[in-house]
Amino acid sequence: MDPVTIFKCLGDDTRLRSLLLIASEGELCVCELMCALDESQPKISRHLAQLRAAGLLTDERRGQWVYYSLAADLPHWVNEVVTQTLDANQAFIEASQQSLASMQNRPAGSNCC
Repeated sequence: MDPVTIFKCLGDDTRLRSLLLIASEGELCVCELMCALDESQPKISRHLAQLRAAGLLTDERRGQWVYYSLAADLPHWVNEVVTQTLDANQAFIEASQQSLASMQNRPAGSNCC
């Protein structure tokens, strides 16, 4: 895993917020991230594809929906960067977490909006 690629991914606001939200929640689908970040589906999907291509995320299709989670095989140093960034910057994603918490018809892991 190339550190330049990782830090380039983390250098974008949408990708960083998405990654930290996913790390915080365990897994999220595109519609949840759309609600949390107030962004369009194409924009969220494009950023998730970049995170997946860098090896930071894995995806799992359930029916027509795709759920994203942190890659299980992340190197220790990457896990540490994500964990420490999340722990030290809760205010950075607080508004997004509140939007996610107030989402109506939030999926329960098996179906989406």
